[in-house]
Amino acid sequence: MSQLTRRELFCLSAAGVGGASASGWLGALAAHAAKPLAGKKAKQCILLWMDGGPSHHDTFDMKPDAPADVRGEFTPIQSSVTGLQVTEMLPRVAKVMHLAAVIRGMSTGESEHGRARTYLHTGYRVGAGGLQYPTMGSLMTAAAGEPADAAMPNFVVTGTHLNPANWSYVASPGHLGPRHTPLIVADPAGGVANLKPGVDDAEFDDRAAVLDQMTRGFLRDRPAPPAAAQATAYQRAVQLMRSPKGKAFDLSAEPLKVRATYGDHAFGKGCLLARRLVEVGVPFVEVYHAPTPGGWDNHTGARAKEVKTLALPQLDQGMSALLADLKDRGLLDNTLVVWMGEFGRTPKVKPDGGRDHYARAWTTLLAGGGVQGGAIVGRTDKTGATVEDRPVSAADFMATVCQALGVDPETEFQVGERPVRAVDKGSKPLTELF
Repeated sequence: MSQLTRRELFCLSAAGVGGASASGWLGALAAHAAKPLAGKKAKQCILLWMDGGPSHHDTFDMKPDAPADVRGEFTPIQSSVTGLQVTEMLPRVAKVMHLAAVIRGMSTGESEHGRARTYLHTGYRVGAGGLQYPTMGSLMTAAAGEPADAAMPNFVVTGTHLNPANWSYVASPGHLGPRHTPLIVADPAGGVANLKPGVDDAEFDDRAAVLDQMTRGFLRDRPAPPAAAQATAYQRAVQLMRSPKGKAFDLSAEPLKVRATYGDHAFGKGCLLARRLVEVGVPFVEVYHAPTPGGWDNHTGARAKEVKTLALPQLDQGMSALLADLKDRGLLDNTLVVWMGEFGRTPKVKPDGGRDHYARAWTTLLAGGGVQGGAIVGRTDKTGATVEDRPVSAADFMATVCQALGVDPETEFQVGERPVRAVDKGSKPLTELF
């Protein structure tokens, strides 16, 4: 029998399974995995992550009656929800706001990028309890459970300007272990490279069988968890390579008209890929939006211009297309869409047009997944500086996402001899949204 070629080994690595520490969706061998929730219908989630922190003043909590140095340059427009205005920069999103709920009471207290990104992705502050906690996608897929023989990854991250140095806040499985690390697709238009083997099916099956036989022998002599995880990673990669569902990663299969609706930019393509993936059963997809390396971090006038000319128009096209498409295909009721960044921006505009970090009062959106469309939760004061009604912490927000996805926020994972909750104690989900 022939051995696996270097190309095929690269094939497996490109699918996100090069090693136990870097691979995702490792199968049923990971320790401390939670049991699936009995009697619950599995739901899916798409997280639209606005890296850098979008301004609530310039998106979904505008203050048209405030002084000019608070309200900024944009004019509010009426949305499809009576009494709900959004920025003029989001005219398409305005037409689908009846599908979404606006949470205007976010108050999280973390205004440094790294700490805030981790806090909003995990619901735990950095360093809390001396643990590294799983990010939202890892947590939700682990708590809900997954079929042991699933060919597709359970968690995919895609988008622009994914800096490897910062992947931990997007992709870390924390104490859950490498099984729950996502598959990273840095270029949504490029998909997963080398999914097709370089030989015919019969030859590929022969080679995979030899690898499987060798691996089983190795595991009998060296039954270490990393070796078992590595073996399962290769098995899952082979499953993906053989599965017709792998075609979901190929955006060229979509009609040109559909691709044009989402937009010829990485965020739109990421949203389209997310729709294709949930359509074939992938439980969690995160679409990372940073159209420039600075993303939404508009400290300066130059950055504010990039948000105006790139970030907002791309958001408008991609998110509106995604929500409408999910609705038209009957997928929205069972798919939660989350829109958020790590914090908001300061109420006052700086003289050069920029806004700084602000975590005391800001906005997130939820749509689908049983959430009441058109709902508005929380209220900020007349300048958007403080939350006057229904403050929401990061843990509250995480518990709300759990509830929407049918996951018990009090689910416990056993880490050594220590039980660790899915969501921190004291969290209160926004039950009024359901």
